[in-house]
Amino acid sequence: MNHEVYMRRALELAERGTGYTSPNPMVGAVVVKEGRIVGEGWHRAYGQAHAEVNALAQAGEKARGATLYVTLEPCNHTGKTPPCTDAVLASGISHVVMAMKDPNPKVSGGGAQRLRAAGVQLTSGVLEDEAMRLNEVFVKYVTTGLPFVTVKIAATLDGRIATRTGDARWISSEASRNIVHRMRHACDAILVGVDTVLRDNPMLTTRIDADALAGGQPKNPVRIVLDTHLRIDPSSNVLHHRDASQTWLVAAEPVAAEDRKRLERENVRIIPCPIRQNRIDLHALMPLLGEKRITSLLIEGGSRIVGSFFRCALVDKFVGFYAPKMLMGDDGVPVCSGRGVEQMADCLKLRDIDVSRIDQDVMIIGYVESPHVYGNR
Repeated sequence: MNHEVYMRRALELAERGTGYTSPNPMVGAVVVKEGRIVGEGWHRAYGQAHAEVNALAQAGEKARGATLYVTLEPCNHTGKTPPCTDAVLASGISHVVMAMKDPNPKVSGGGAQRLRAAGVQLTSGVLEDEAMRLNEVFVKYVTTGLPFVTVKIAATLDGRIATRTGDARWISSEASRNIVHRMRHACDAILVGVDTVLRDNPMLTTRIDADALAGGQPKNPVRIVLDTHLRIDPSSNVLHHRDASQTWLVAAEPVAAEDRKRLERENVRIIPCPIRQNRIDLHALMPLLGEKRITSLLIEGGSRIVGSFFRCALVDKFVGFYAPKMLMGDDGVPVCSGRGVEQMADCLKLRDIDVSRIDQDVMIIGYVESPHVYGNR
């Protein structure tokens, strides 16, 4: 039996849960009997049935003696739902093929051990790299308690994200912007600096046609604004949303009662955070967000914020959209601002580079390689 064919289908199903399962992973499952798929399922949303349960329910009696392909080790603990190992054993599955073990150190190996002890044949590691990449957010969060951080930029070919007047609309193409909205849908939170809010007054919402999503409705992530001294205009768009997601203003602690009264409302919260060099201490902020179950964070600007996250070695992934445009000067806004390294040998390097064409733009995706810490600025 070609395990990779069926596992690839399970990974395709898992991806349908993008944006809906956090803080759980995205998981897909396929039941195969006598060379035919008799059941499919994926984890549709946090708190709902897991992929294995959905696939086994579709297979019904055909699951007895069949093979279950699943992208992640079946759970053996009770959370929002009962253990998936119960459903697997009750179905009569004889062979479980999984892509990867559960990376959670508290539960890793427990599901596999229980299935093996009950006489179920087990195969592991099929398309493991693909499964790890699909759930890169989950893997980091359950092993460190910190959010997976992605920096997204749109820039001209000469490396500018805005003109000298601050105009940045629109650098990239509509096709590129559509991808960005999918990134917003996929993440738990978007982060910008207060200067970006004061200059651009963005909505920071997800705008996707619901018909294009497996789960139906696009999800708006939490909007996080770094605003050390609470300079934000109370009329700013990010403070006046009617959707269920919240806006968090991260400010220097302690926060005055009058500031809370002036800015906080039903979906707006002020998050006190330690400061360093008169700015939000990013190293203190990350575990704070992790405690609030922010598993993935999308950094959207501005240049000082982007530079600070890179220099603090807090970035996991970079996504850049480069448009075929030139500002023809050195007075535009750079991708990163602040003090950089002195030697080229000290540059932050990216690995696992992927380059693709999006309309007239070039999209570059890479992962940070062995970053050095240069401080909070």
